Amino acid sequence: MKKSNQIKNPVKLGSGSADPISRRDFFRLAWKGLGIVAAMEVLGMFTAYFFSGKDKNTAAPKKLIEAGPVGSFDPNTVSAFMGGRFYLARQQDGGFIAVSLRCTHLGCSVTWEESRKRFICPCHSSAFDISGDVLNPPAARALDYYPVIIENGLVKVDIGTLKERNTFRKDQLVYA
Repeated sequence: MKKSNQIKNPVKLGSGSADPISRRDFFRLAWKGLGIVAAMEVLGMFTAYFFSGKDKNTAAPKKLIEAGPVGSFDPNTVSAFMGGRFYLARQQDGGFIAVSLRCTHLGCSVTWEESRKRFICPCHSSAFDISGDVLNPPAARALDYYPVIIENGLVKVDIGTLKERNTFRKDQLVYA
């Protein structure tokens, strides 16, 4: 007796289909199905990205650090707040500005030189005055700054809002 190589119970696809599905057709359908699933995932990613539901007009929440009472800062002095990553500088005329620790050239941490009344970057020797304005390149723009708020005689700095600037302007100072 000869053995037959025929499949006794062929797999049938679809309703009422009497023809068995070939291996090639099965893989063709599987790849089409996987392609549809992948296209749906990509479409979902683009939809989630472009329509994330975030309102672009809402302001970032304030992250206030209380620096201290106004009277504890003498004119023409700088106080370091390493935890907040800023220096609080009180100008000769009594105005306050909170400048970032990061140099605008390559992001190194600047240090305050009390004897020369300037900020210096140890990486490439950029220098900035007490208001954060550039004295010596290679830094091309002034140190970034944080908004200062004075409430009830207390100086507070909003470290949640870093503001970029090209140069120092008098309107960046806050007075008690």
